[in-house]
Amino acid sequence: MAGRTVRLVLLVGAAALASGSQGDREPVYRDCVLQCEERNCSGGALKHFRSRQPIYMSLAGWTCQDDCKYECMWVTVGLYLQEGHKVPQFHGKWPFFRFLCFQEPASAVASFLNGLASLVMLCRYRTSVPASSPMYPTCVAFAWKMDYFCASTVILHSVYLCCVRTVGLQRPAVASAFRALLLLMLMAHVSYLSLVRFDYGYNLAANVAIGLVNAAWWLTWCLRNRQRLPHVRKCIVVVLLLQGLSLLELLDFPPLFWVLDAHAIWHVSTIPVHVLFFSFLEDDSLYLLKESEAKFKLD
Repeated sequence: MAGRTVRLVLLVGAAALASGSQGDREPVYRDCVLQCEERNCSGGALKHFRSRQPIYMSLAGWTCQDDCKYECMWVTVGLYLQEGHKVPQFHGKWPFFRFLCFQEPASAVASFLNGLASLVMLCRYRTSVPASSPMYPTCVAFAWKMDYFCASTVILHSVYLCCVRTVGLQRPAVASAFRALLLLMLMAHVSYLSLVRFDYGYNLAANVAIGLVNAAWWLTWCLRNRQRLPHVRKCIVVVLLLQGLSLLELLDFPPLFWVLDAHAIWHVSTIPVHVLFFSFLEDDSLYLLKESEAKFKLD
């Protein structure tokens, strides 16, 4: 134990000079994982592991190596707490208690609730807004992305939605070119995180930067049209709330009770914001439909 403690202290002192997460660089963690894999992840031991592994774990893709990393993570966390050090991250994430096959159960539940709210609002939008509305295809696509794609995609699509609303309805070619640019940005972003390095700091900075562009663009348009279009006040509230709630993503702290972290709290907090934003989209789409019908009658 004394040898492990010495290595732990040395690692904590050198953390700022090294790359990667502090926890998975810890020699105790690496030794534990290596020994666990040698003991359980080959030959007859591996067959035994697979025979006792719950079916939902195997279907979710949990391997023997993953199980070793999970168990050794808690061994290392226990050592850190015992020595009075702060809880470290492992592979870019905080340690979470696993529930069934979910590594981050609170975030999973919160994401499900977010998706459910988005689906309900999509059904309401499709019921109340005719498909002939100029913004209908873009808004419906935004709703599906809210359900199934990552945060980066949602933010970029919100920027595209703003572009279509402020510029694209009058200049479709500009919106098409801008969409191609955003797709290239997304492909480059995902490729870097997937093929080069999953850098949490870079991912957060990129999302914050594009989020600021999104907020500034929407706010500028809303403020210019708030007298003519009363319903844009909903959009103003949404943008301001999202910017405030985004601070939760910056408040990176170890999960409470090893379950609830800032990301999960952010997911839950944004559910009413999404409902309000879809309400704005519904009002704005109906306004545009009436406007286009009025112009058609005049022509």
